[in-house]
Amino acid sequence: MGGEGAARFKSISRCSVEGRTTQTVAADLDGTLLISTSAFPYYMLVALEAGSLIRALLLLLSVPFMYVTYVLVSEELAINAFVFITFARLKVKDVEMVARSVLPKFYAEDVRPDAWAVFNSFGRRCIVTANPRIMVEHFVTTYLGADKVMGTELECTESGNRFTGFVKGPGVLVGEHKRVAVLREFGDHLPDLGIGDRKSDHHFMSICKEGYMVARTKCEPLARSKLLSPVIFHDGRLAQRPTPFVALLTFLWLPMGFIISLFRVYINIMIPERVAWYNYMAQGIKLVVKGTPPPPPRKGQSGVLLVSNHRTILDPVVIAVALGRKVSCVTYSISKFSELISPIKAVALSREREKDAANIKKLLEEGDLVICPEGTTCREPFLLRFSALFAELTDRIVPVAINTKQGVFYGTTVRGHKVLDPYFVFMNPRPTYEITFLDQLPTELTCKGGKSPIEVANYTQMLIGATLGFQCTNLTRKDKYAMLAGTDGRVPNNKKQETQNNHKDKDK
Repeated sequence: MGGEGAARFKSISRCSVEGRTTQTVAADLDGTLLISTSAFPYYMLVALEAGSLIRALLLLLSVPFMYVTYVLVSEELAINAFVFITFARLKVKDVEMVARSVLPKFYAEDVRPDAWAVFNSFGRRCIVTANPRIMVEHFVTTYLGADKVMGTELECTESGNRFTGFVKGPGVLVGEHKRVAVLREFGDHLPDLGIGDRKSDHHFMSICKEGYMVARTKCEPLARSKLLSPVIFHDGRLAQRPTPFVALLTFLWLPMGFIISLFRVYINIMIPERVAWYNYMAQGIKLVVKGTPPPPPRKGQSGVLLVSNHRTILDPVVIAVALGRKVSCVTYSISKFSELISPIKAVALSREREKDAANIKKLLEEGDLVICPEGTTCREPFLLRFSALFAELTDRIVPVAINTKQGVFYGTTVRGHKVLDPYFVFMNPRPTYEITFLDQLPTELTCKGGKSPIEVANYTQMLIGATLGFQCTNLTRKDKYAMLAGTDGRVPNNKKQETQNNHKDKDK
């Protein structure tokens, strides 16, 4: 049946999108709705982020053998091998979290415009893919609006907590298995349209009322703004989609990059801020400063409050280098080790309003202070809601807009080890910071001039957003951590946590 239908499959460019809102479409994923014909980068991300560096290296080393197997032996056998290396003994909850927090960013940068235009015109949309369903379901339902996902199902241990590395029957969803899955899902009411990109897709396409093929031609990915939802938050350390070639280069750079990062971190601790800028240039760190930095406070005068958006843990340090003098900073969470090696004074906020306000006022009496009222970092061109606490404490407010470029690694994490954040920033071959000092807010736009703290915070957010070209949102640190880690973003007090655990043990 697949061979008979192949002759009548036309190019997706000839498919009409008119009058499709009451119809059903079934589409393949790799090479069809996605530009990439290989799912390797997404297996690599799961192996690295839910597994380990060793697992990711093993997966990369298997690529030549898997390619030969795919071409000369069996597509299904090659996918089975990828699944085993990637998923064997991984925790189900870890893979689910990677599928929610890491993969969507990379999938969103890989959507094929012509296939998406057709897929999006239908009232009911279904995905039929050889990929494990757990990998793709969150992205295709949230960002592509899929109503049903038919993918390869993975086998779990008896406890249901871990994957065995094997697939459930009937096996990998390729060829005839796709056709059977579509028949089982739709029965007599088969899809109006089937979309695929390879011969093995003909099986399910031939039972649809219409079928169209996506040609393997190069094209620019769909603009992310055209997806059904924006990708605002994402996690993971890799900044580029790890194709086999990119993954190889990344792993080759890793040892050298780590040595360079140690040098960049620890040398700069001992160097005064007025000299550090030149040291940055010598070490390949690009620092671009725009605007007019505020002058240092005069004797007997309190410092200015430098209110900045938050891109990496090093933001306050880089602001100090841009100013050429010492400043203090406050942060919502900082490890003891990071506090110890910080070249500037860093004070952790307690999230107790009165206590934090008193600490900030004290620090302002000592000199200039950097605060990031978003409360957490955001990698994408969005600004989270600004906490209004800073506006209540001083009328000397200088907004600072920060943007960064991290080409290989991200220097922020939600689920990973935060103590490694500064090292990952400086492991990039050419980390770039762009600092823009805006004018101090006029008195009439501060609380002293009659504005409410919320009005001051919103205006400051708007100024920074307009300077960077970022979109302002009402999202918070709590929203970010709920999505990426399933927590509220609070750093538990060790003593309190220990007490709670003891009470739980007694209850048991």
